[in-house]
Amino acid sequence: MNRKIRVESPRYQQIAMDIASKIVKKNYIIGEKIYARSAIASQYGVSSETARRAICILSDLGIVETTKGSGVIIKSYEKALEFIHHYDATESVNDIKNDLKNSVARQRKELEYFNSCLTQLMDKTERLQYINPFIPFETEITSECPFVDQTVAEVNFWHNTSATIVAIKRNNGLIMSPGPYAIFQENDIFYFVGDEDCKSRVQKFLYS
Repeated sequence: MNRKIRVESPRYQQIAMDIASKIVKKNYIIGEKIYARSAIASQYGVSSETARRAICILSDLGIVETTKGSGVIIKSYEKALEFIHHYDATESVNDIKNDLKNSVARQRKELEYFNSCLTQLMDKTERLQYINPFIPFETEITSECPFVDQTVAEVNFWHNTSATIVAIKRNNGLIMSPGPYAIFQENDIFYFVGDEDCKSRVQKFLYS
């Protein structure tokens, strides 16, 4: 889940970047003739078409000059440096975008897993709640409930229903053993335990 997936630039762009880096490091001097296209293809282990595209990038940016039959001639250190800075900035932005996409995908999968587990729990709850008194009932707090924004203690929930609240599902989280100071909020799902009649008493109390 935590493995980082890196989106790499095309091979010809990587070759152009490598040659530009060598120019900036002054491995070559202005006016020096370097490899022909076939030599570049052989050196980097790529096709002649890939080598041609790499040279086209450098030529279009004014970093090198190509003459038919004369190979590739170094033309500008400064433009090679500009290309490197632009390439690095683009790579950094792409990395950040990719990390964000991966993070969103991971969170979506985790939320789907949470919802799946919760659905299974609710299915089992419905089948067992009349057999075992400790299996919780549930009720949703809607805008029609008069106790929205009040605490469990303020409305004397236990005294009025004989039910004990064991958990609250709020947004994507589950609050266990919320206690008397838990607040009734719209769209909350309250889980509670009690005798077989407590569910009807809770519904009547909350929505009388």
